[in-house]
Amino acid sequence: MTAISDRPQMLPEDFEEFAHRLASTAEGIRPEFINGKLGVKPVPDGDHATIIEWLMRICIQSRPELWLYDQGLKIQAYRSGHARPDGALAPSGTFAGQGEWADADGVLMVVEVTSYDSDTDRRDRVEKPRAYAETNIPVYLLIDRDSAEVVVHSRPDGVRYETVQTLPFGKTVHLPEPVGIALDTEPLKDWVR
Repeated sequence: MTAISDRPQMLPEDFEEFAHRLASTAEGIRPEFINGKLGVKPVPDGDHATIIEWLMRICIQSRPELWLYDQGLKIQAYRSGHARPDGALAPSGTFAGQGEWADADGVLMVVEVTSYDSDTDRRDRVEKPRAYAETNIPVYLLIDRDSAEVVVHSRPDGVRYETVQTLPFGKTVHLPEPVGIALDTEPLKDWVR
Protein backbone atom coordinates (compact mmCIF):
# COMPACT_ATOMS: atom_id res chain seq x y z
CA MET A 1 0.00 0.00 0.00
CA THR A 2 1.34 3.46 -0.93
CA ALA A 3 1.42 6.05 1.84
CA ILE A 4 -0.16 9.41 1.11
CA SER A 5 3.23 11.11 1.56
CA ASP A 6 4.67 8.85 -1.17
CA ARG A 7 2.21 10.06 -3.77
CA PRO A 8 3.51 12.69 -6.18
CA GLN A 9 2.10 16.19 -5.82
CA MET A 10 1.22 16.25 -9.52
CA LEU A 11 1.65 14.29 -12.70
CA PRO A 12 4.85 14.84 -14.72
CA GLU A 13 2.83 16.31 -17.62
CA ASP A 14 1.24 18.81 -15.23
CA PHE A 15 4.67 19.76 -13.92
CA GLU A 16 5.96 20.39 -17.45
CA GLU A 17 3.00 22.70 -18.16
CA PHE A 18 3.47 24.46 -14.80
CA ALA A 19 7.22 24.91 -15.40
CA HIS A 20 6.58 26.29 -18.89
CA ARG A 21 4.08 28.85 -17.57
CA LEU A 22 6.28 29.78 -14.63
CA ALA A 23 9.25 30.43 -16.92
CA SER A 24 7.33 33.13 -18.74
CA THR A 25 6.14 34.92 -15.58
CA ALA A 26 8.60 34.40 -12.72
CA GLU A 27 12.16 35.63 -12.55
CA GLY A 28 14.80 34.39 -10.17
CA ILE A 29 13.70 30.75 -9.82
CA ARG A 30 13.97 27.49 -11.75
CA PRO A 31 11.36 24.78 -11.02
CA GLU A 32 12.19 21.09 -10.48
CA PHE A 33 10.15 17.98 -9.69
CA ILE A 34 12.12 15.48 -7.59
CA ASN A 35 10.77 12.59 -5.51
CA GLY A 36 7.26 13.52 -6.58
CA LYS A 37 7.59 16.97 -5.02
CA LEU A 38 7.66 20.39 -6.60
CA GLY A 39 10.72 22.47 -5.76
CA VAL A 40 12.53 25.53 -6.99
CA LYS A 41 16.14 26.54 -7.12
CA PRO A 42 17.38 30.11 -7.36
CA VAL A 43 18.87 31.53 -10.51
CA PRO A 44 22.67 31.33 -10.20
CA ASP A 45 24.76 34.24 -8.94
CA GLY A 46 27.90 35.53 -10.71
CA ASP A 47 30.37 33.26 -8.88
CA HIS A 48 28.13 30.26 -9.57
CA ALA A 49 28.11 31.11 -13.28
CA THR A 50 31.89 31.60 -13.24
CA ILE A 51 32.36 28.11 -11.76
CA ILE A 52 30.28 26.60 -14.57
CA GLU A 53 32.29 28.60 -17.13
CA TRP A 54 35.56 27.32 -15.56
CA LEU A 55 34.32 23.73 -15.70
CA MET A 56 33.07 24.10 -19.28
CA ARG A 57 36.50 25.33 -20.44
CA ILE A 58 38.24 22.35 -18.82
CA CYS A 59 35.78 19.87 -20.31
CA ILE A 60 36.11 21.32 -23.82
CA GLN A 61 39.92 21.35 -23.63
CA SER A 62 40.08 17.79 -22.28
CA ARG A 63 37.26 16.20 -24.25
CA PRO A 64 36.25 18.37 -27.26
CA GLU A 65 33.64 15.81 -28.35
CA LEU A 66 31.62 16.61 -25.20
CA TRP A 67 29.57 19.62 -24.18
CA LEU A 68 28.42 20.87 -20.78
CA TYR A 69 24.73 21.58 -21.34
CA ASP A 70 22.24 23.68 -19.38
CA GLN A 71 19.44 21.18 -19.99
CA GLY A 72 16.43 20.02 -17.99
CA LEU A 73 16.46 16.23 -17.56
CA LYS A 74 13.80 13.61 -17.03
CA ILE A 75 15.01 11.53 -14.10
CA GLN A 76 13.79 8.79 -11.75
CA ALA A 77 11.70 6.31 -13.71
CA TYR A 78 9.63 5.49 -10.61
CA ARG A 79 8.72 9.10 -9.79
CA SER A 80 8.96 10.60 -13.28
CA GLY A 81 11.12 13.41 -11.92
CA HIS A 82 12.46 16.46 -13.66
CA ALA A 83 15.71 18.18 -12.63
CA ARG A 84 17.64 21.08 -14.03
CA PRO A 85 21.27 20.43 -13.12
CA ASP A 86 23.73 23.27 -13.37
CA GLY A 87 25.48 21.21 -16.04
CA ALA A 88 24.92 17.96 -17.93
CA LEU A 89 28.04 16.62 -19.65
CA ALA A 90 27.18 14.62 -22.76
CA PRO A 91 28.43 14.05 -26.30
CA SER A 92 27.81 17.03 -28.56
CA GLY A 93 24.37 16.80 -30.15
CA THR A 94 22.90 14.49 -27.48
CA PHE A 95 19.84 16.67 -26.91
CA ALA A 96 19.13 17.65 -30.53
CA GLY A 97 15.41 17.40 -31.24
CA GLN A 98 14.44 17.13 -27.57
CA GLY A 99 12.46 19.73 -25.66
CA GLU A 100 13.00 21.56 -22.40
CA TRP A 101 12.97 18.24 -20.48
CA ALA A 102 15.19 15.67 -22.20
CA ASP A 103 15.93 12.01 -21.56
CA ALA A 104 19.11 11.50 -19.54
CA ASP A 105 20.37 8.78 -21.91
CA GLY A 106 23.89 9.67 -22.99
CA VAL A 107 24.59 11.95 -20.00
CA LEU A 108 28.02 11.10 -18.59
CA MET A 109 27.97 13.50 -15.65
CA VAL A 110 25.67 15.98 -13.96
CA VAL A 111 27.02 18.96 -12.06
CA GLU A 112 25.52 20.96 -9.23
CA VAL A 113 27.05 24.03 -7.62
CA THR A 114 25.55 24.84 -4.23
CA SER A 115 23.57 28.03 -3.89
CA TYR A 116 23.31 30.11 -0.77
CA ASP A 117 19.69 29.23 0.01
CA SER A 118 17.85 27.20 2.66
CA ASP A 119 17.06 24.22 0.36
CA THR A 120 20.58 23.53 -0.89
CA ASP A 121 21.35 20.89 1.75
CA ARG A 122 18.25 18.81 1.03
CA ARG A 123 18.26 19.39 -2.71
CA ASP A 124 21.95 19.08 -3.71
CA ARG A 125 23.31 16.78 -0.98
CA VAL A 126 20.38 14.40 -0.38
CA GLU A 127 17.68 14.35 -3.08
CA LYS A 128 19.73 14.84 -6.22
CA PRO A 129 22.43 12.23 -5.55
CA ARG A 130 19.71 9.63 -5.11
CA ALA A 131 17.69 10.82 -8.10
CA TYR A 132 20.71 10.86 -10.40
CA ALA A 133 21.83 7.41 -9.16
CA GLU A 134 18.31 6.04 -9.78
CA THR A 135 18.64 7.40 -13.33
CA ASN A 136 22.04 5.66 -13.68
CA ILE A 137 23.95 8.81 -14.57
CA PRO A 138 27.58 7.62 -14.21
CA VAL A 139 29.02 10.64 -12.34
CA TYR A 140 27.49 13.34 -10.14
CA LEU A 141 29.86 16.23 -9.37
CA LEU A 142 28.87 18.49 -6.49
CA ILE A 143 30.85 21.69 -6.11
CA ASP A 144 29.99 22.62 -2.54
CA ARG A 145 30.68 26.28 -1.90
CA ASP A 146 29.50 26.06 1.72
CA SER A 147 32.15 23.52 2.74
CA ALA A 148 34.73 24.48 0.05
CA GLU A 149 34.77 20.87 -1.15
CA VAL A 150 34.26 18.91 -4.33
CA VAL A 151 32.22 15.73 -3.96
CA VAL A 152 32.41 13.12 -6.73
CA HIS A 153 29.68 10.48 -6.76
CA SER A 154 30.22 7.50 -9.09
CA ARG A 155 29.24 3.88 -9.74
CA PRO A 156 25.45 4.19 -9.52
CA ASP A 157 23.65 0.96 -8.63
CA GLY A 158 20.15 2.19 -9.52
CA VAL A 159 19.48 3.32 -5.94
CA ARG A 160 22.58 5.21 -4.78
CA TYR A 161 26.15 5.95 -5.78
CA GLU A 162 28.47 3.27 -4.42
CA THR A 163 31.55 5.52 -4.45
CA VAL A 164 31.67 9.03 -2.97
CA GLN A 165 34.95 10.96 -2.83
CA THR A 166 35.23 14.31 -1.05
CA LEU A 167 38.21 16.61 -1.55
CA PRO A 168 38.85 20.19 -0.39
CA PHE A 169 39.17 23.00 -2.91
CA GLY A 170 42.80 23.18 -4.02
CA LYS A 171 43.28 19.45 -4.64
CA THR A 172 43.30 17.80 -8.05
CA VAL A 173 40.11 15.82 -8.61
CA HIS A 174 40.14 12.91 -11.04
CA LEU A 175 36.67 12.42 -12.49
CA PRO A 176 36.22 8.68 -13.13
CA GLU A 177 35.32 7.09 -16.45
CA PRO A 178 33.36 7.60 -18.58
CA VAL A 179 34.33 11.25 -17.92
CA GLY A 180 38.08 10.80 -17.45
CA ILE A 181 38.97 14.43 -16.76
CA ALA A 182 41.28 15.85 -14.05
CA LEU A 183 40.29 19.13 -12.37
CA ASP A 184 42.75 21.40 -10.57
CA THR A 185 40.29 22.91 -8.09
CA GLU A 186 42.57 25.71 -6.81
CA PRO A 187 40.59 28.44 -8.69
CA LEU A 188 37.39 27.46 -6.85
CA LYS A 189 38.75 29.13 -3.70
CA ASP A 190 38.21 32.52 -5.40
CA TRP A 191 34.49 31.95 -6.00
CA VAL A 192 33.13 31.31 -2.50
CA ARG A 193 31.87 33.73 0.14
